[in-house]
Amino acid sequence: MLGFVGDVGDLAKLVMAEEGARDMPGGRVALEHELADCLWSVLILARRFDVDLETAFRRTMTELGTAINTRLAGDEAPS
Repeated sequence: MLGFVGDVGDLAKLVMAEEGARDMPGGRVALEHELADCLWSVLILARRFDVDLETAFRRTMTELGTAINTRLAGDEAPS
């Protein structure tokens, strides 16, 4: 888990570099590598804690979609 936290920090720096907000060596290749490292960590954690990641992902995306659609419908209501 601590390695994952470090990888997320590295990923944040690389994303900022990709957006032009900071200089970071490695460029696109380093960004791709760090994304892969983070994904690997998520997969390992899911396996370690017996989480069906596909089911959890689908459920979470459905919940997010519902929340976003509800919010958008509320924003479009006449005032």
